[in-house]
Amino acid sequence: MANGIPYPLRMVASAAAIFFGGVFTMSLASSVTIRALQATSEAKRKKVAMPCGVCKGKGFYPCKLCKGKSTIEWSPLYDPVVINPCLCPTCEGNRVQRCLNCLGKGYF
Repeated sequence: MANGIPYPLRMVASAAAIFFGGVFTMSLASSVTIRALQATSEAKRKKVAMPCGVCKGKGFYPCKLCKGKSTIEWSPLYDPVVINPCLCPTCEGNRVQRCLNCLGKGYF
């Protein structure tokens, strides 16, 4: 019994640390490999792809709901007495929205 920890408990703890460390390392390595493969395939696809005709290759276009003003006029009542300006829920005030045709990539 060194350092107040029984020997069998130290063995179990070190085995668990080795096992979970290995699982973490394998998970990290596979994640990095998958992302690298996705990046290379995306780069190859981008070389030969046609630009998106909707956003003209930019990936974004002016928000269709607020028409680029970043706010909309909204009232919870059917026949409103007062209309409140609210932040646009589509673009969240950024005035542009991601192209839904190319999903913001700018190409097909």
